[in-house]
Amino acid sequence: MAHHKSAKKRIRRNDRRAVINGARVGRIRTFIKSVELAISGGDQSVAQAALKATQPELHRGVRAGLVHKNTAARKLSRLAARVKAMA
Repeated sequence: MAHHKSAKKRIRRNDRRAVINGARVGRIRTFIKSVELAISGGDQSVAQAALKATQPELHRGVRAGLVHKNTAARKLSRLAARVKAMA
């Protein structure tokens, strides 16, 4: 248990940030899942639109420090390759 005022404040702050960051990560996962569902659906134009919507979400996650930039680049690259392979 924290004994210092600043440590107690840090614990409260970390709890608040964990909720916000969890929601952001969940949002990113949802966008990725929408691309994967569009790919499995077989419609390339829908998958392309979903990928275009997912890209800024992932980059926002990188900027917020939720996702490493290489991880985001890898995910986007793999999704783009799968969408391109549908042609």
